[in-house]
Amino acid sequence: MFKVRWEMEVAKGKEAKKIVLTKPFSIEGESDAEPFYRAPNLLRRLLSLLKNVRPGSDLTNFQLPPVFNLPKSQLQCYGESVYCTSSNLLSKCNSEQSPVDRFTSVVAWSISTTRPSSFGVAPYNPILGETHHVSKGYLNVLLEQVSVNPPVSALHATDEKENIEMIWWQQPVPKFRGTSIETEVHGKRMLKLLNHGETYEMNCPRLSIRILPVPRMDWVGNVNIRCPETGLVAEISYTSSYSLLGFGGNRKLIKGKILDPSLFKVLYEVDGHWDKTVQVKDTTSGEVRVIYDAKEVISGLKTPIIKNAEDVLTSESAVVWGELSEAIMRNEWEKAREEKEGVEEREKKMVRERGMKGESWVPKNFRVSYSKDTREWNCSPIHKWVPAAPIIAP
Repeated sequence: MFKVRWEMEVAKGKEAKKIVLTKPFSIEGESDAEPFYRAPNLLRRLLSLLKNVRPGSDLTNFQLPPVFNLPKSQLQCYGESVYCTSSNLLSKCNSEQSPVDRFTSVVAWSISTTRPSSFGVAPYNPILGETHHVSKGYLNVLLEQVSVNPPVSALHATDEKENIEMIWWQQPVPKFRGTSIETEVHGKRMLKLLNHGETYEMNCPRLSIRILPVPRMDWVGNVNIRCPETGLVAEISYTSSYSLLGFGGNRKLIKGKILDPSLFKVLYEVDGHWDKTVQVKDTTSGEVRVIYDAKEVISGLKTPIIKNAEDVLTSESAVVWGELSEAIMRNEWEKAREEKEGVEEREKKMVRERGMKGESWVPKNFRVSYSKDTREWNCSPIHKWVPAAPIIAP
């Protein structure tokens, strides 16, 4: 799955920075049950790793050995769900003529951010101040890790041609449930269609990792999408069903409805599979049409490429974890362990140095606040537009 990659080493002063980019997940890659870099007996190793963990434990700060890591950061995974697409759904959202059609297209776009995962491996936990900056066409995407305790990632994306802005902040909270790991994703996603003066607010499903009886990963839970300006609302449910022994069943289901609360009316019924097709049924006319086809949107995705290596920041995910990613993809597990420990030790050293100087870390791209009353974070971008990036998504 990750054999296709961009790798570049650039001399900068006396130091060299290794930039390693890997192929994003796409629907045809999900069937690769055993990626080439994965160590043997992964399930047995995972059970051994969790044997002393109590059910209900928060795994936020749980450190995984490199054998359980994907060769990429969680920041990259968030970013890929925005810029790695084979179809420009954002442009469709913007070009629709009626508020209802735009809202329906936003529902389809929201579904497109749901991506396949691979059992038993997870991306790296981003370090404080880590960034990820990629452009696709006129869409420029910038992410920054604004907190690590708890882990909070912020995203700002803009498209000056379409006059679209996107602002996210997300805090994953994984908990061990004995035979599964459930990860709630706290935070908010906002998509702004500035030409229409509309803001769409939404959350995302949670990730359920079933360890026993049959290992599986699924996106489950409820997603609510609302547009305050038009009053339209969508209630979408991600579900998976299994037989008694964990085999078979119906996975990756999506069901829901699009409503106009002002009319006390359901406009559309939503039904399908997020990895196949999703359709809506007009409750008035009975007409059924496909609004999302995963094969058209998240298949055949290619590895981002480096346009200008000199402009890639040292805080870029592909640089921070470059040596570790290379070691994982080469199955060099001892080197991978050393590289991961090196990244973690450098982060601890910077924390100690700031403490000795009495300094507090301040994000470079976002204004960040936390409400103790609501227990919610708020991240707002410092700059109006995201600049073009030195890394390009094909």
